[in-house]
Amino acid sequence: MNTPLNLAALVLALSAALTSAPALAHGEAHAGAQAQEVVKEQKPWGIAGDADQVDRTIEVSMTDQMRFIPDRIEVKLGETIRFVHRNQGRVLHEFVLGTKQDLDEHAAMMVKFPGMEHDEPYMAHVGPGKREEIVWTFNRAGEFDFACLIAGHYQAGMVGKISVSPTN
Repeated sequence: MNTPLNLAALVLALSAALTSAPALAHGEAHAGAQAQEVVKEQKPWGIAGDADQVDRTIEVSMTDQMRFIPDRIEVKLGETIRFVHRNQGRVLHEFVLGTKQDLDEHAAMMVKFPGMEHDEPYMAHVGPGKREEIVWTFNRAGEFDFACLIAGHYQAGMVGKISVSPTN
């Protein structure tokens, strides 16, 4: 049996398997999603928006002091917002839209499974010094939340509120 040849074949097979279908970790999922079509699913806090229907852009900074700037946002019912997220820190942060209950549940799962693989159109994972965008249509009035659900960040208070007011 030729061991060096078998070892070389094994290394090539592993290399091919790892490079042909990379798994997306929680922090890398958003980058791969930009090439895919966004699945539109109605959520209590709205639905994924269309980039060509954006009414306005809101910039949101993320800091290593576990804060969003701004942490309170007001929109009108029916508005499509382009959120531009800028990570001003040195660690990965994320912006996840949802209800308080949804964010609480997701944050608890992130503590148990910090390497969770997922990507949704209401999430942006932003590396240090990077920027990411999401486009969201607020088609339901009410008070909604956003947060960084990376283990420890949510618990440290990295949260914010979105008020969606009916149009008059």
